[in-house]
Amino acid sequence: MSEIIHLYHTNDLHSHFENWPRIKDFLNQRCELHKEVGEEAITLDIGDHVDRWHPYTEGTLGKGNVTLLNEAGFQYVTIGNNEGITLPHEALDSLYKEADFKVLAANIFQSDRQRPAWALPYAIHTTEKGTRIGMIGLTAYFQSFYTALGWKLSDPFQELYKQLDILKEQSDIIVILSHLGLYEDERMAGEFPEIDIILGAHTHHILHQGKVVNNTLLCAGGKFGMYVGHVEIDLDDTRKVVRKEAALYDTNDLKELPNESEWIDSIYNKGREYLQQKCVVLPKDLDCEWFEASELPRILCEALREWSNADCAFLNAGLLLQGLQAGEVTIGDIHRILPHPINPCVVELNGSELKEILIQSLNQEWPHIQMKGFGFRGKIMGIIVHDRVDFIKGKNDVIQKVLVDGRELIAENRYKLALPDMFTFGHFFPQIQRSKDKQYLMPEFLRDVMVWKLRGMFS
Repeated sequence: MSEIIHLYHTNDLHSHFENWPRIKDFLNQRCELHKEVGEEAITLDIGDHVDRWHPYTEGTLGKGNVTLLNEAGFQYVTIGNNEGITLPHEALDSLYKEADFKVLAANIFQSDRQRPAWALPYAIHTTEKGTRIGMIGLTAYFQSFYTALGWKLSDPFQELYKQLDILKEQSDIIVILSHLGLYEDERMAGEFPEIDIILGAHTHHILHQGKVVNNTLLCAGGKFGMYVGHVEIDLDDTRKVVRKEAALYDTNDLKELPNESEWIDSIYNKGREYLQQKCVVLPKDLDCEWFEASELPRILCEALREWSNADCAFLNAGLLLQGLQAGEVTIGDIHRILPHPINPCVVELNGSELKEILIQSLNQEWPHIQMKGFGFRGKIMGIIVHDRVDFIKGKNDVIQKVLVDGRELIAENRYKLALPDMFTFGHFFPQIQRSKDKQYLMPEFLRDVMVWKLRGMFS
């Protein structure tokens, strides 16, 4: 008996709930339609549904996201790096306690190498007509971050090899829930021809009609719930796949629902209510400027150095979205001005390396750069603010000396530099990116460091 199977997938929502009402309604309608005509429909999320920039996610530590996935009828999900490394160990370990869906995450383990109770390496979904769909979930190999939080990761490709060896004899179709990124998905398709479909995520790529690599169909729907992905699979009487096609539905084209705006506002306000605990009472305003020296970025930079027990520190003023007014400041206020899932990091360098990096941090083009990614949830870079760093200039403002804590750097001495972890990625400081002497201080974010500092200053 021939069969048609539908896969509906979302990825990288990042707690952008403004599209969620339409996504939920669309999935409910489509699944009901397929059921009426005897076709199978499966709903899957490919990770990074959680993002702690949104107060509802922050206030519930992601459990509110799980409630939304339950309400929308999702059946299978995998975790992304936002679920995996922006939540404390205990929070991730309990995140899916009330989940009505299965979590597929083959390459994450507890520190004792046992699988967490909430994670399955694979699942076999058997349709009403008996077709067996083997599904494996894989998450990005951010090993050092997971280790700092008390988890162990296995290499996703090594894990895939193990699980495929089990699944390929038990499945008619093999689907991978991949939070690895497009490059890794292409590699996967090239190395494992037995995979029929890869539902992708992580790099926010958009594949409107999918992409075929080595007869494997790659699919992905961008980010922020802008699209819902759909894969239609046709099987013949022997359960052989004879057609597989991908499409994306633009959520802007879906019908606007009654009270949609009210729901979006309500979930934001509900999150704000969760974050009303008093942090501190400020005796004065603490201002924040992105393009000139101001007090709140200076305080945060000093706090970063102190928290990290480093010799010096720097950060970009654009991390702080606003200043703080005198009076009571809540945890929600700190979250509002520092929404980023960014951790403190300490890099150990010799004096020559540190001098080069500190001079490079003065790049006059950086303050106006519009930043995206690396955990940054703001708008622009802003000026670089330093703590315990001084620059001695000569003629024509040429830097002659760099001082750390009032002393000139010694080339062969070792120093500890504290900075936001986003500077250990990307192209800003290649020396830092390549360095093996990095320590990520987790699970605290910069906003936790700010709370700690302000309570110490004003309590």
